[in-house]
Amino acid sequence: MGTEVGSEHHHGSHRDLIEVYPRVAKSGRVDAIVVPTIRHPVWLSHAIRLAIALDCPLVTLHSKWSKPDLLLMPAGLQFISVDIGNVARLNLPDFATTALLRGTPFARATDLSAKRNTGLLLARLMGWRRIVFLDDDIEVGGHEEVAHAAALLDSYDAVGMHIGGYPDNSVVCHAHRLTGGHQESFVGGGALAVETTRSPSFFPNIYNEDWFYLLGEKSVRPLAVTGMVKQRPYDPFDRPMRARDQELGDVLAEGVYWLLDGGEGTGWRAAADPAYWVGALARRGDFVKDVLRRVRELPPGATNRRAMEESLLAALGRLNRITPRFCVEYLEAWAADRDQWADHFAGIPQLGPSVADAMKWLVRPGAQQLRQWTSFDS
Repeated sequence: MGTEVGSEHHHGSHRDLIEVYPRVAKSGRVDAIVVPTIRHPVWLSHAIRLAIALDCPLVTLHSKWSKPDLLLMPAGLQFISVDIGNVARLNLPDFATTALLRGTPFARATDLSAKRNTGLLLARLMGWRRIVFLDDDIEVGGHEEVAHAAALLDSYDAVGMHIGGYPDNSVVCHAHRLTGGHQESFVGGGALAVETTRSPSFFPNIYNEDWFYLLGEKSVRPLAVTGMVKQRPYDPFDRPMRARDQELGDVLAEGVYWLLDGGEGTGWRAAADPAYWVGALARRGDFVKDVLRRVRELPPGATNRRAMEESLLAALGRLNRITPRFCVEYLEAWAADRDQWADHFAGIPQLGPSVADAMKWLVRPGAQQLRQWTSFDS
């Protein structure tokens, strides 16, 4: 068998970092399903059915085009729907990683990480130990698969589910796969069961924020995968800005996980050296340029050829602004944020099933309360 296309510059799989369970004999309790959403509430219909089947609460965290007051929740479902609005009022630490990107071309306006961190805080407040993060464009084959994933949380900090349907990759990796490269999907926050009380971690506001959540002191935290979910299709090449926005997170995550794939025992902390990133950034540049070359060799009428080319050029433009020193600064900020989050999380009380009290703790002191709709008795 020949060498995989682009393998000298890129790892198309990180499967050796994961324990894979094709079948799980027992089921575990899911304390809540947490869905961050910006889409119309009709996209939540699958999560609603899943929560009913699992007999667990459903938490939906809304912003932008998603309005919780448009939701029609079925009778008997326990739910909390929150209008997140301005994330500045959320009771989250002032992350050094966010401050580092503020005012730079790398700053991100998305609120996904803030919603997931809020989900973790709400779990602490409500006394939920096992929650499942589920994106609104993910469909699970059956509720039993989620219960099996929850059972593995006895031994693992996080359990992902295989993502079928449309692949869950970055724009550059989509182009790599579509031009003959070997490309798998790693465990992602779109379908992730987590144990909330063990080794608390957080989601930084960067692309591949879930890969950073899964990191431990040296390598990935105890991590397994089981079951199957399906991501609804979308066009990753619809706008070059998408690739540009992803590039820093892709560079950092792929650079860190490249070290972990090596199994040399140094762990991710070996990336806290500018010399490492000199090589890693050069390797990334060679990889993207190789994908671009393959795209340009596609027949003129090939689907998405021009859009792929524009996206890859956008990624290269952003890559050229990333320096080895900046990569080290980000990892140092992330390590500090992880310690800060652990202290912050420990200071959040465990109130039990009082939504009204929990809502007060989800915002900073003196900030306007979040609008919420709930079936819980408050």
